[in-house]
Amino acid sequence: QVQLVESGGGLVQAGGSLRLSCAASGRTFSAYAMGWFRQAPGKERQFVAAIPGNGIYTYYEDSVKGRFTISRDNAKNTVDLQMNSLKPEDTAVYYCAAMKTGVVDSRLMRDDLYENWGQGTQVTVSS
Repeated sequence: QVQLVESGGGLVQAGGSLRLSCAASGRTFSAYAMGWFRQAPGKERQFVAAIPGNGIYTYYEDSVKGRFTISRDNAKNTVDLQMNSLKPEDTAVYYCAAMKTGVVDSRLMRDDLYENWGQGTQVTVSS
């Protein structure tokens, strides 16, 4: 089990940038794949980005490719989501999630496989 705390959300104009950060407790952070998901009002939770424990691969939802970048620092137990060229449709609550696994493939895009979730941070993009 890991405890996850997100930070960095806020209000930004379209075209702007935000950087979300997720801090994880525990001593085996590198054993966890990490993901970012988002949920807009009235919509289902959506995959955004994921990175395995070794950080070698990254996965992105199609609409954020080229705009968002996920990265992790296993020494600091953190995973970040750099979001550039933000659009109003990116408005949502963003959640950090952790999955204890050695999986490095596209299964990391499945929210049902993640066991640990943060409380979420609101991102609002104005037009």
